[in-house]
Amino acid sequence: MADRDDEIIEETTDVNAVDVDDKENDNDKAADVIVDDMDTSSEGSNTKSDNREKKYEDVCYICHRTESKAGPMVKLPNNICVCTDCMQKTFNKLNDGSISFMMDMPSFDNIKNMYMNKQSVKKREKPDKNSKKDKEEDKGEEKLTLKTLPAPHLIKAALDEHVVGQDKAKKVLSVAVYNHYKRVLSSETDDDGVMIEKSNILMLGPTGCGKTYMVKTLANMLKVPLAITDATALTEAGYIGDDVESVLSKLLAAADNDVEKAEHGIVFIDEIDKIAKKKNTNSRDVSGESVQQGLLKLIEGGDVEVPVGASSKNAMVPLCTVNTSNILFICGGAFPGLDKVIADRVNLKSSMGFGASLNMKAEDDDDILSKVTTQDLREFGMIPEFLGRLPVTCTLSPLDEDKLVRVLTEPKSAIVSQYKKLLRLDEVDLRFDDDALHLIAKKALEKKMGARALRAVLEEYMLDIMYEIPKDDMIGRVTITKDYIEGKGGPHIEMRGNLLEDNSIQ
Repeated sequence: MADRDDEIIEETTDVNAVDVDDKENDNDKAADVIVDDMDTSSEGSNTKSDNREKKYEDVCYICHRTESKAGPMVKLPNNICVCTDCMQKTFNKLNDGSISFMMDMPSFDNIKNMYMNKQSVKKREKPDKNSKKDKEEDKGEEKLTLKTLPAPHLIKAALDEHVVGQDKAKKVLSVAVYNHYKRVLSSETDDDGVMIEKSNILMLGPTGCGKTYMVKTLANMLKVPLAITDATALTEAGYIGDDVESVLSKLLAAADNDVEKAEHGIVFIDEIDKIAKKKNTNSRDVSGESVQQGLLKLIEGGDVEVPVGASSKNAMVPLCTVNTSNILFICGGAFPGLDKVIADRVNLKSSMGFGASLNMKAEDDDDILSKVTTQDLREFGMIPEFLGRLPVTCTLSPLDEDKLVRVLTEPKSAIVSQYKKLLRLDEVDLRFDDDALHLIAKKALEKKMGARALRAVLEEYMLDIMYEIPKDDMIGRVTITKDYIEGKGGPHIEMRGNLLEDNSIQ
């Protein structure tokens, strides 16, 4: 009996143990269910809160404007939002010392740095020759060397293909550019102690005579980055307008933010005559003499802090250092009124001494700008320090009727050739009578805009033709006549059936 009782007790114990284990498993499962429910509920609450937050715009902590009005917001600690305008004003005041205390924000510097790193700049390095070679080969670029640098006559020949006339200016530019890059490239290989001074260029000529086009042709030929800027946009730092360093920002952008590449580029500053020193003024000359003073360091050569991707320096814009010693600066301008300054000087000189009556008045000389001197430019309003950094001067003459006709037809990308190509795509042959071309040139001369007026005049007469031709597939040839330019009739149109003998479309 005792043994039987013991067996009953053991069985009971085992059953109880099983019950306990089952209860523990059930409790664990219940706990897991509760946890899952809690996670689900928390996710649901987060989603609700997110949806609730999305219903409301971020508001600037300082100016209280919404994001739709103020623009993108800067997220600060403690759920504070500040618009970029207020952030910029704050940085400016901190830099100027207008605020005597530092903001009580632990990550203030991190916020500033976040905006300083928007754009990456390829810093200037001095690797060994082999790695430099490999770099050029990987990019598939042909590096300009002393052996590959074209001679002056080859540079002029390239200019002749794109620019009509201006032979003297082409020679001056060809020699100056050749000497500049010969200086730059030789300094990388030779170290004999002889320093060749930089030869920046000043171009004088009326509007539309080809100054900008010649510079573009040079940059394309040499495959160097080019930045073109307008001097009228430049002002003294701290005033409305672009800082002088903005010209280097454009060059850096043209070089894909490669500092080393930008340091071998060309900067063309157009309308340089607009920053001449103002006469008879008592106000601060922030866009005249001050800009000339600001450009001195850039043109002469030295390390300059350049804003990346912006026209002025501020706390929100990253800076990089660019050395301008090997950058070729070309300044161009029409210099209206300079011809009178030159004429007064020439007439005064010719009116004295024997044979004064035999001298022709300087006002009648169409090429009077070629007689310009440094004294004339100083009289115009250019400061001597600025002129001293532009030792090479070349003058361009105005374009007459015959030269304008050549501009229409001779260059590789002549305006007439462009219109011919456009109509050739419609399988139409476009031709111009010689009399029509001369009349177009005359009308362009009346506008006094040089070659720039040619496209405007030609566009006026080509508008109806470009509009009507796609309507009729039977048109095979259009000839622009003198009568059409004079308004006495329309262009001469020939159908395809009448052109069976002439299948070639020029």
